[in-house]
Amino acid sequence: MKTTPQELQLAISAAHKAGTLIMKYYKSEYEVKEKGYHNPVTTADHAADSMLKSVLTNAYPEYGWLSEETVDSPDRLQKERVWVVDPLDGTKEFIEGVPHFVVSIALVEDQLPIIGVLFNPVSGDLFYAANGLGAYLNDDRITCSIKENCADMVILNSRSETRRGLWKPFFNSFRELRPIGSVAYKLGLTAAGKADIFASLRPKNEWDICAGNCLINEAGGKLIDLNGNPVTYNNAKTLIAPGLIAGEPNAVDKTFEILKK
Repeated sequence: MKTTPQELQLAISAAHKAGTLIMKYYKSEYEVKEKGYHNPVTTADHAADSMLKSVLTNAYPEYGWLSEETVDSPDRLQKERVWVVDPLDGTKEFIEGVPHFVVSIALVEDQLPIIGVLFNPVSGDLFYAANGLGAYLNDDRITCSIKENCADMVILNSRSETRRGLWKPFFNSFRELRPIGSVAYKLGLTAAGKADIFASLRPKNEWDICAGNCLINEAGGKLIDLNGNPVTYNNAKTLIAPGLIAGEPNAVDKTFEILKK
């Protein structure tokens, strides 16, 4: 795998442009629709998606495209490289005015993420990684936190899973369970060592985690599903089940032993 600096720079530039567009709607007026139960989409999601698709696919028309807000096409399955995008990961937080949402852009080659970019337009934080080049937060090199004992670990988990009581059995297993919006943002924070583990007890889509998976990998960590398997991308079915854990490899293994019970 070889990643060109141009692709990474393009993804970073596109993420900034999408973030600027999203901020025009943040705490302003926009339309909210429901794609499904508790699955909202806004004018900001669609506007950012349209802009990102135009910028990224015009630059590399031979690459495939998979985005949460674009009708999927099986054409991408034949492509060696595919952009995997969530134009606004954390739509619920965006609607609530909670600044835990990001633009998420990944490039996949042969089903593995080789570029990952996350941009939080409220904080201005930029997370980025490329295969073999390391992971960065605002140009500072980042690595996953290393903790020996689960009792010392801070876990970033889901607000909705916490509200539904799914994490109650694990309250005493870790130092802190910290609910934060946006799956992608949680992965970025974990890659940056701001917490020890990211974990989800429910399925996620490829566009939720692909860029974050690249960041985790390049920060010296790993991401697995709750069956203990690594994740691949650009699959016909984009939902990854039953759940996920990411962080420093030994910490992931120890967390997996607790959660699989």
